[in-house]
Amino acid sequence: VRESRGAVIGTTLRVTMREDRIVSAPPSADPPPIEPDAKDWTWVLDRPCPECGFDAATVAREAVADLLRANADSWAELLAGEPAALGTRPRPDVWSPLEYACHVRDVFRIYDERLELMLTEDGPHYPNWDQDETALIDGYHRADPRAVAADLVAAATLLADRFGAVAGGQWERTGYRSDGAAFTVESFARYFIHDPVHHLHDVGAAP
Repeated sequence: VRESRGAVIGTTLRVTMREDRIVSAPPSADPPPIEPDAKDWTWVLDRPCPECGFDAATVAREAVADLLRANADSWAELLAGEPAALGTRPRPDVWSPLEYACHVRDVFRIYDERLELMLTEDGPHYPNWDQDETALIDGYHRADPRAVAADLVAAATLLADRFGAVAGGQWERTGYRSDGAAFTVESFARYFIHDPVHHLHDVGAAP
């Protein structure tokens, strides 16, 4: 569930993986790029997702932090599997479990930055994040699964703690995606948590 790349406003933000997190591989091992997902997924705030079954509208805002921690534990368990299997794509045009995990780790980092903006600035516009460019430049397919697991859990913990500290009127603070989509902290939390849950479904793992 990658956010729309249309109507970009502001600068592009890219998460860069540390060089020591990448396992070298010959250029011939590089898989083909994935076609960008240009859909606007904000509709998940209003109705259940027909693909993964998650119903964000029924999620209590206070529950998001615990859901996030549980989700991160599921990814860590998945990443403890056989590295070769984790790095294998089911189809050339579908990310491998390892690539999805790298994406989820970076989603946690980006949403932590966006939540901090919403809590400290009035009506901020988030810098656009080109997720597909990040996957290519940072070499998701060459990552070390154990390092990804550690970084994913660390990023999830920071974000869960930040969500867990939100109180009172802070839930109504606003922020805007680069394509103009508007969120309160509450809708942002419910919209966000669908993403890592959906991606567990994508890789065939239980939430």
